Amino acid sequence: MFKNKTLLITGGTGSFGNAVLDRFLNTDIKEIRIFSRDEKKQHDMRVALNNPKVKFYIGNVRDYDSIAIAMRGVDYVFQAAALKQVPSCEFFPMEATRTNVLGTENVIKAAVANNVKNVICLSTDKAAYPINAMGMSKALMEKVAVASSRNIPEGGTTVCLTRYGNVMASRGSVIPFFVEQIKNGQPITVTDPNMTRYLMTLEEAVELVLFAFKNGKQGDLFVQKAPASTVGDLAQAIKELFNATNPIKVIGTRHGEKLHETLCTREEMAKANDLKGFYQIPSDDRDLNYGKFFTNGDVTKSTLEDYNSENTNRLNIAQVKELLLDLDYIKKELKEMEIANAWN
Repeated sequence: MFKNKTLLITGGTGSFGNAVLDRFLNTDIKEIRIFSRDEKKQHDMRVALNNPKVKFYIGNVRDYDSIAIAMRGVDYVFQAAALKQVPSCEFFPMEATRTNVLGTENVIKAAVANNVKNVICLSTDKAAYPINAMGMSKALMEKVAVASSRNIPEGGTTVCLTRYGNVMASRGSVIPFFVEQIKNGQPITVTDPNMTRYLMTLEEAVELVLFAFKNGKQGDLFVQKAPASTVGDLAQAIKELFNATNPIKVIGTRHGEKLHETLCTREEMAKANDLKGFYQIPSDDRDLNYGKFFTNGDVTKSTLEDYNSENTNRLNIAQVKELLLDLDYIKKELKEMEIANAWN
C-alpha cells in the first residue's frame, strides 16, 4: 500500500521516527518526510542517512501553517509529535495541551485539507484512566481525533488511533536510564518494585501502526497485546545481563505515576473486537441524541475487566532477559562493555 506513496512523520526525529525509517527506507516507498522543530536532530539524521527519499521540514504542529506546507502531496501521516515526559507535563500542563491536543487538531485539519488518505495518531496507555497531565492531554487528543473523524465526508481522510505501552529502550525511557546508572556506578533506582509496565519493542510499535493503516475504519482505536514485567524484575534482569554489582534502591512512586498501566478500559473492552494480537475499539458513533448517553445503558460493562499490565501475560526475570537481548540498544551496550573490559 505504500508503493510510490509519500509518508509524513511528525516528530520524526524521535525514536519512533527512526524506527519507521528503518522499516521503510529499503522499500519501494516514494518519499518520507520528517517534520519536527529540532534542526540539529534533523541535520544529524540527514547526514547519517544521506538518502534522497528522505525530505526534512522544520516546523511545529502547534503552527497550522507550517504543518499545512509539509502536508502537500502526502498520502499517509504518522502523528507522533508529542510532549510525553510525565514530570515535564505535570509542571507545564498547558504546554502538553498545546502540543498533544491542539497540535493533533492541526495535523488532522491539514491532512483533510490536503486529501491525505490516512492519518494515524499515536497515543499511550497513560490515556486510559489518566491520572497525570500527559495522560490527560493524550486522552483529550484521542477525543479530538474521534470527534474530527465524525465530520469527515465519506471517501475523505481516514483518521485512526493507536495506543501502546512502554516502548523498550526508546529515548527517555527507563531501560537506558538503568544502563547509565550501572555504567556510572550508581544505585539502580526503582520507584516501586511491584509496579508493572508493558514491554513493547519499537518494531512492534511500528507494526501496530501499519496494522491500523491496513485495517482501520474511521475513528478506530487499535491496541497491541503485549507482555508486562514488574519494574523490580526489569531492573534485576538488566543488572544480571551486565553482571553488575550496583545495588537496587527503592525511591518510592513519583508524582503522576500509576502502579499498573491500562491499555483498554473496561468500557472499551465491552465493544472491542479481538483480532488475535490486537484489540480494535470501534469509534463511539453516537450522535447528539442525549438519550443514547443517559437512558440506554450497557450491562456488559459491569462484568468486564480492563486490559492492564497486571492481568496481561507477565514475564519472569529470565523471560525479560531474553526479550532485552533482542534489542539493538542492549546488544550495543553489552558489546561496548565487553570492549572496555578487554582494554582494562
